[in-house]
Parts: sequence; structure tokens; C-alpha cells
Amino acid sequence: MHDSQEPWNLVVGQVVAPFGIRGQVKVRPETDVPARFRLLDEVCLELAGGEQRMARIRSVHVSPKGLTVQFEGCRDRAGAEALRGAWVKIRESMALPLREGSFYIHDLIGVHVFADDGRDLGEISEVIQSPGNDVYVTSHAMIPALRQVVREVDLAARCMVVSLPPEEEADEGGDS
Repeated sequence: MHDSQEPWNLVVGQVVAPFGIRGQVKVRPETDVPARFRLLDEVCLELAGGEQRMARIRSVHVSPKGLTVQFEGCRDRAGAEALRGAWVKIRESMALPLREGSFYIHDLIGVHVFADDGRDLGEISEVIQSPGNDVYVTSHAMIPALRQVVREVDLAARCMVVSLPPEEEADEGGDS
């Protein structure tokens, strides 16, 4: 059971386009486990204009190309088109547990980063997701989210300690 006052603020996908003529939509997952959509009964759709609406999920098809979702009440292509761009959100209590050493992006935004030599690298303002590894962006650095770099994360204290490779010294010889 979920607290009815808990906000629907955790993004798990975005509706990218209608699919077919029966009201289905293609959803780009914003989760490492797209199949988790099969476990959801209800989500909050935040439409492009900011309006939020609750939506019950009738069916989910997971394929290598992404997700196809049918929401109750969405019966035709026009209804599906109205959902284009909508963020699919769940309550944080509905989130899947993470493996040790993994964090939700929304938990990392605002975390203060320090180098292991004491330098203040600023707060994480963005997390860039890439196929190789995520990158934490601060006002002073772009930090690869790798075990050998990220030494400590304390979400309660809102801080992270990283070990950055030594910066390469500029070649003063002027080789061309």
C-alpha cells in the first residue's frame, strides 16, 4: 500500500509516439529494467503542458526496440497522439531496489562532490547517461561514474568523494 500523499515524481519513461490505430503508445524507458512496466498497474502521466493525469495500464509489450503500452481509456490514434511527450511517473515507494553501489539519478542531483585531495568540485547538476558509463556534471568537472573514480557516496550527508586521475601536464615544448 502506498501513502496517498506521496508524490508521483520518479520518471520511468516518456511517451514518444502513437503506435498503431488502437490507442497504444511507444514509451522510451528511463529505467535500467524496462520489464518493470509489467509490474505497474497505475502511473501518473505528466503531459507536455504540465497537466498531470492518472492512467491505468492495460497492457505492456517489451521488445528490443522499446515498450508499447496501452493505457485504459486511450482507444484510438488521436488519444495516443495527445499523450506524445508525456513523462511516465511513479511514486518513489514503487521503485525497484537498486544493487549495491547504484543510485537513482534524482538522488544524486545536488550532491556535493569533493576530490580525495580536498578540492571542492561543486554540486552534481546533471547526470549524462551513456552506453559505457554515466557522467556526473558539476560546475568544475565532468566525473565518470566508475568504481575506480567514485570512492564514497553519502546520500544522507549529500556528499561524494572522487579520485580523479592526475591532469596531464600541458606540453610546454610546443611540438607541432
